[in-house]
Amino acid sequence: MKIKTLSRAKNSVERECSGDLRKESRNLNPNYHPMQRSREYTRAVTAAKMERMFAKPLVGNLGEGHRDAVVASAISRRSLLPFVSGCADGSLKLWDLATRTSVATLEGGHSRAITGVVFGVDGQHFYSCADDGIVNQWSIHPVDNNKQVEGEEEEGVQEHFYGPLETWRVPGSFKSMDHHWHDHQFVTASDSAVQIWSLERSTPLQTHSELWGSDDTVNVVRFNPAERCLIAHCSADRGIGLHDSRAAKALKKTVLRMRSNALEWNPMEPMNFCVANEDFNAYTFDMRRLDQPTKIYKGHTSAVMSVAWSPTGREFVTGSYDKTLRIFPTIKSGAGVSRDIYHTKRMQKVFTVQYTMDHRFIVSGSDDSNLRLWKARASEQLGQLTTREEAAIQYRQALIQKHQHLPEVRRIHKSRKIPKVIQKQTAQALIQKESAKRKQTNRIKHSKPGTYEHESERKKAVVKEVD
Repeated sequence: MKIKTLSRAKNSVERECSGDLRKESRNLNPNYHPMQRSREYTRAVTAAKMERMFAKPLVGNLGEGHRDAVVASAISRRSLLPFVSGCADGSLKLWDLATRTSVATLEGGHSRAITGVVFGVDGQHFYSCADDGIVNQWSIHPVDNNKQVEGEEEEGVQEHFYGPLETWRVPGSFKSMDHHWHDHQFVTASDSAVQIWSLERSTPLQTHSELWGSDDTVNVVRFNPAERCLIAHCSADRGIGLHDSRAAKALKKTVLRMRSNALEWNPMEPMNFCVANEDFNAYTFDMRRLDQPTKIYKGHTSAVMSVAWSPTGREFVTGSYDKTLRIFPTIKSGAGVSRDIYHTKRMQKVFTVQYTMDHRFIVSGSDDSNLRLWKARASEQLGQLTTREEAAIQYRQALIQKHQHLPEVRRIHKSRKIPKVIQKQTAQALIQKESAKRKQTNRIKHSKPGTYEHESERKKAVVKEVD
C-alpha cells in the first residue's frame, strides 16, 4: 500500500533571517475566498481616505520672496536646481530649489516691471525683458570685476557680482520673450511686432509687424520645441497666430471670444499647445487645425493668467486671478476638469507657474510677492521609501484606480476643500449656464425649423479663422 504525503522544500517555509517576514502559502482558488470582493472594496475606501488624510501639497515658500508682485519666472530646461523669478519692481532673483533659498538678487538691469524670463540652451545663461524696452543676458554664476573695494589700499581686487552680460534695446516695451530650444536665438513680443534676435547682433534678424492687418500688442510669444522655425503668439486682439521664421512670414491665425494671457507648447506632443484665456477657461489646440480647440478645461472662476506643462506632457497646471492653482490631466476621454486644486489663505492672484523637470513639484508666483513650492501629487511622501512602503503605496493607488467608479470611493477621492467664495461663484456660473441652455432650447422649440440650433462649446470658443 502506497501512502502519499505532503512534502515541501525547507527553503520555501523557513526564513533566512529572524527579521524576515514569515512565508505563507495561500490557495488562490476563489471558492476558498468568498468575501474577497467585499474586502477589496473596503480596502479601496480606506485607501481613498488615507490619500486625502495625507494630502499636504504645500512644501513651503522660497526664501522671503520679493518686494512686489511676482509676474514672471523661468526654470532651466537642462537641470533641476536653477530657478529665476521676475518682479514688478524690475528686480530678478536667482533661487536654489533644493534648499529653497535665494542665491542672488539682480537689480539695476531694468527700471520697470519684468515681463519675461527664459533660460538659454546651455543652461548657464538666462534672459530677461521688461516694459522699459530692454533685454538683458545674465549668468547664473557670478562674474569677476576688477575694481577697488572700499577699505582696500591695493587696486585690482576681484569682486564677484551679478550683472548683465549683454543688452538689447528697442523703442517701446517688451511684453514677452522665449529662447530657441536648439539654437542661440530668442524671440520677443514688443508693441505690435514679433522680433527674432541673434546673440551676435544688436538688431533683430526678423521683424513681423504685419500681423494680419492688426496693430494690437503681442503679449505672448513661444518657440515650438520640435519645429525649429515655428513660432506661436497671442495678441491683444484676442488672436492666436503662427509664424514661420524660415519664410519670414505669418502662417495663420484664429480669433477667440476673449484674450489669451499665456501660451505653452506640449513638450511631448509639439503639435499641441495650451492657452490660458480671460473667459475663465484653458484651451488646447492642434496647430494643424485652429478652427476649434481640441478640448476645453473648466473650473476657474476668474481669468486664467498662466499655464505650464508637465515634462511628461500628460498634464498641465494653471494659475488664475481667483487665487488658486488647478492641475488638469490631458486624458482624451476625460471631462476637462481639474484633478486637484491648490490654495492658501494668504496667496493672492497667481501670475506665473512652473513645473520642475522631475515632474514632482510646482512653483507658483503670486501678487503677494511670494513664491511657493507645491507637490505635484498632494499625498506623495517625500524622502527615501523602503521597498515595503513603495509596494503599499502602489497597491493603494491601484485599488483606487480600480474602484474609482464606485460612489463611495469616487466621493472621497474627488472631495476637495474649496474656499466659500469659489463655491458660490461656481454655483452661480452653473445656474447661468443652465439658464442659457434652457433659453436656447426654448428658442429652437418655438421657432421656425432651421432658425436656431445648438452649437458645441468648442465651436463657440472660436470667432473666426484668418489665413
